[in-house]
Amino acid sequence: MPQPVAVLTLVRGRGDHLANLLEGLGRGSRRPDLVVVADMNDTPTALPATPFPLRQPHRPAGTLPLAAARNAAAAAAGDTPLLVFLDVDCIPGAGCVAALADALEQHNALVCADIRYLPAGIAAPGWTEADLLRHGHSHPVRPFPAAGLRAEPNAGLFWSLGFGIRAASFRRLGGFDEGFTGYGAEDTDLGFRARDAGIPLLFSGDARAFHQHHASFDPPLQHVADIATNAWRFRQRHGFWPMDGWLDAFAALGLIAPPGDGPIALLRAPTGAELAAARRPEGAPF
Repeated sequence: MPQPVAVLTLVRGRGDHLANLLEGLGRGSRRPDLVVVADMNDTPTALPATPFPLRQPHRPAGTLPLAAARNAAAAAAGDTPLLVFLDVDCIPGAGCVAALADALEQHNALVCADIRYLPAGIAAPGWTEADLLRHGHSHPVRPFPAAGLRAEPNAGLFWSLGFGIRAASFRRLGGFDEGFTGYGAEDTDLGFRARDAGIPLLFSGDARAFHQHHASFDPPLQHVADIATNAWRFRQRHGFWPMDGWLDAFAALGLIAPPGDGPIALLRAPTGAELAAARRPEGAPF
């Protein structure tokens, strides 16, 4: 008999995205046994009726304490043995939960879903998976198999947008490190700690989800302070700088001192003009 599976997501704003995520779960070939919505809004989000049980731990947050919120969601899943983390911006394909759960039954691994990025305006009410598949773009640096599982040796390619892990393994790793505050590197850290603990990274071609468009910046100037702080924490543990492309871009703009052998000095905040220049165009999927 299949082991129960819980889907965990976080929300702050983006209520329409959450509604699409829940609708996608309801359409799935395997519905989750539990869905946990870790709610970081000041006022709890009104959730629709769903064909699966919902839990909604409320953790108001003015920032994005991603590591702590994901750990709270996992704790709220109780003794559910299989965990699927799904970003609130993701609409799961019909086979997503089933494929991740099946992979976790067979492998004690981190199993990543194939995320397809959508341009703006695609995931409107009445969406169909065929439309999402037609418009979705694969990530350029993360090659997924057409079907089945592929072992990925580079732990740095782990992403937290959509992945599964056995609850016992998540607890053994200590979950996400809450010393990473706000945005950046907490998921890469988990990927490397899993590797070091003998938990491999697998890419699933059968588990597919679709990332709904939202405003974004390249580089993510709005998170420069968090990224600088978290990059140093990561380097202390793993011996190298993560997010080095972003750090180089921040240094070139004069926002931070170039990374060296100690904590990164934050020199100034980005200007409005710099933020506007870094904003990704609406038509860009990522």
